[in-house]
Amino acid sequence: MSLADDIKVRLQPLEPVTLEIIDDSALHAGHKSSGGGGHFTLHITSSHFCGKSLIMRHRLIYQTLTDLMPHKIHALSIQATATDEI
Repeated sequence: MSLADDIKVRLQPLEPVTLEIIDDSALHAGHKSSGGGGHFTLHITSSHFCGKSLIMRHRLIYQTLTDLMPHKIHALSIQATATDEI
């Protein structure tokens, strides 16, 4: 299973309506600070985000991925949208 697939599986408890993971690692190849971890962009829409601040949405996501950071995931750009915002 790829890391992107693992991320998708781990985010399933948030019951995403939309979920897109873009692996941006190739754009950062050779950057010393990455330590080998991947760079990803995440677009996710979920009803679990309704009524929650952006910080709380990010915390929900980070809680599901915490053991992957920083070694497997070095950088994660998140766009988290609530279903009542679409």
